[in-house]
Amino acid sequence: MTLSSELTEEQLFDQLIASIVHSAWMAMGRMKDPQTGRSSKDLHQAAISIDMLDMLYKRLDKNMTVEEDTYVSSLLGELKDAFSAESQEKSQNTDPKLT
Repeated sequence: MTLSSELTEEQLFDQLIASIVHSAWMAMGRMKDPQTGRSSKDLHQAAISIDMLDMLYKRLDKNMTVEEDTYVSSLLGELKDAFSAESQEKSQNTDPKLT
């Protein structure tokens, strides 16, 4: 049952993907929280957002248009690269004496 948001399925799909991607960027500290105006890092939450998008991408295999597939695949690549960089930075900044 749709709630008559007057958005097309394509627009709803775009918003769902954008929401997950936005959450991942915020959790990596790459975007400010719109409510606080601050950025903070929570790499565990970033990983969850990226994993959610990856799971969605895999489950929608063969059900996306070529453009949607390319778009989501590209976003996943960017997010995974950024996450890898953030993880490396964190491990370099971790004092082994404190762990």
